[in-house]
Amino acid sequence: MPFSDWISDHEAIIRLSAFLGILTIMICWERIAPKRQLLKSRLKRWRTNFGLVVLNSLVIRLLFPTAAVGVALYAQQHAWGLFNSDFTQGLPTALVLAGSILLFDLCIYWQHRLMHQVPLLWRLHKVHHADPDIDVSTGARFHPIEIIASMLIKFALIIALGMPVVAVILFEVILNATSMFNHSNVRLPEKLDAFVRWFLVTPDMHRVHHSQIEFETNSNYGFNIPWWDKIFGSYRAQPELGHDKMKIGLKEYQRDKDSIQIIGLLKLPFRRRL
Repeated sequence: MPFSDWISDHEAIIRLSAFLGILTIMICWERIAPKRQLLKSRLKRWRTNFGLVVLNSLVIRLLFPTAAVGVALYAQQHAWGLFNSDFTQGLPTALVLAGSILLFDLCIYWQHRLMHQVPLLWRLHKVHHADPDIDVSTGARFHPIEIIASMLIKFALIIALGMPVVAVILFEVILNATSMFNHSNVRLPEKLDAFVRWFLVTPDMHRVHHSQIEFETNSNYGFNIPWWDKIFGSYRAQPELGHDKMKIGLKEYQRDKDSIQIIGLLKLPFRRRL
């Protein structure tokens, strides 16, 4: 059996294993070397944030049974997209995989940026930013409608790029892993952080994005690679108040119980308050 067929047949178990493995590592790291003292009950936040993970997984499997892998296979069978065209035939497999992942990551950067700049999309994305603390669970805290919209955008990108199945699975695993890593409440030595953020978004870099200060919230959009923020002028190295004193989340939801309750978060985008 070709490797691409094997990996597509086992896509679900590969993604679940990677998710649980990275989650376990980051939870242990947070307990051993936390960056900040959390303000809210971890139990209540985790119940809500991971509850959304379960709900979103069920919604995606119900609406899109074959998910992104099925779209990639369909595009490959019909020779759709850049990397299925005659123009790119003959390129080394490694170059196709790297090019697919880099271009996909660039598109996800702009998708995230639009989530902040388009009012209707921001209503959905506020669920992610309304978390009054930031830790590994925040990386998976998204409204189901945002997840559906994001999945449809991914489908379009996969078709346009003609991404190989292996590249799609690798990107999904990498995106989930880096999202948990850079949302984690972990402490990295300054010199190590400065080195790592040359090629990977670190927790200190992404934490700035969850600041209550608006111009900091509207910065550091990258999930995987820090280059796009530097290229497109949205990079901010450190928070104005420093990591220990900066305030996390959205000001209007700091005392709102709905910000840590799953039913309240599901209703949040439809409330009058902006």
